Amino acid sequence: MEEGEKRIKQEDCGEDNFGAGILTLTNKRLAFDKTNARIMDFSKNFGDTVMEFSLDKITKTWKEGLFIKKVCFTVKTDEGEKTFKFGVYNTKDWLKNIEKAITEYKNQ
Repeated sequence: MEEGEKRIKQEDCGEDNFGAGILTLTNKRLAFDKTNARIMDFSKNFGDTVMEFSLDKITKTWKEGLFIKKVCFTVKTDEGEKTFKFGVYNTKDWLKNIEKAITEYKNQ
């Protein structure tokens, strides 16, 4: 993490395209790291960071799903806009924390 960066929320979850990993929200960015797990010895290892965006790149946030709930956001990239959907436990809390972090980041 960079100087002055603080972790707000972190959770083991899954993304529709990337699969299993860990979603991390800081006061400056959102990142998703792939994980590799082995059931035999209950180990889990961090893999590559497959998604990382500063909070000012996020253009839209929402939650969706009736049974399988997901927190979703759209990000501005060089190739256009991309949408990511993460299956986290408390979508309402994640959405609130992401929106609050974006507001505070823009007010700096």
